[in-house]
Amino acid sequence: MNDHLGGLRALRDNLQKVIRGKEEAIDILTIALAAGGSVLMEDVPGVGKTTLAKALARSIDAGFSRIQFTPDLLPADILGSSIYNPVNGTFSFRQGPVFCNILLADEINRASPRTQSALLEAMNEMQATIEGVRHVLPSPFMVLATQNPIEHHGTYPLPEAQLDRFVVQLDLGYPSPQVEQDVLHAHADSDPLEGIAPVLTCAQVQEIQKEVRKVHVDPAVSEYIVRLVGMTRSDSRLRLGASPRASLMLFRISQASAYVSAREYVLPDDVQRLAPWVLPHRVMLTAKSRYGGVTKHGVITDIISRVKVPT
Repeated sequence: MNDHLGGLRALRDNLQKVIRGKEEAIDILTIALAAGGSVLMEDVPGVGKTTLAKALARSIDAGFSRIQFTPDLLPADILGSSIYNPVNGTFSFRQGPVFCNILLADEINRASPRTQSALLEAMNEMQATIEGVRHVLPSPFMVLATQNPIEHHGTYPLPEAQLDRFVVQLDLGYPSPQVEQDVLHAHADSDPLEGIAPVLTCAQVQEIQKEVRKVHVDPAVSEYIVRLVGMTRSDSRLRLGASPRASLMLFRISQASAYVSAREYVLPDDVQRLAPWVLPHRVMLTAKSRYGGVTKHGVITDIISRVKVPT
């Protein structure tokens, strides 16, 4: 375990070299990797979403693919297709970019819903069914998707079913003036991405994800998770609460949080820390709440404050 924790610390160091002043977001991304979940990064252009995804991919000695989502992108462009060979009259399957370990889905909300849904099976079941044939994806497999929430022209909002597949949603936000000045000097001579070297292998990441599942969760803590998620389904400010998959994701990422903290058991603190990253993108506000200035994060934070914490 100690060797793997050293690798995760080195991973965090790599990410902090290219994205400065965002330690909390980098910690959550590292925990999501340990949990084996996919991550949605939603923020305004130019704050480092794509750079962070690239840095993570370069830090792992693994297969990496990048898909620039556009309105004319087709599911076959992601999954692959059969190619006819006129010499022998047979078809051979050509794998698409989804057959990798780390997939960067850049500006995912620019593709049509039909194309977006091509990732659903891959994210949930680690496989792709193409022309009736099941193809297992490489392991580990992680989708890092980015989207711009500001520009709505030519975009297609992600459906709730797909949002539910992302274990967390990250919002980087603008850096402080001092950090932004540091970034200018850091990029003066060269791109910090060029200096990123792999610090983990696929085998190590797989082993980490297996060990995470062995982290002990007391029944009182799992009951706490269920009560937290259950409160989203009865809150009058929400017209759609979090699904049972949200409970499972919060359970798993809480295990990963404990693991990264070198603990063999989950604390309620892990759940409280991760819930604001796991739950908001899975719920929907009522029209009254939305026009009244209520935010999803605000609702989740309020629910966390009202649910009794186990001791």
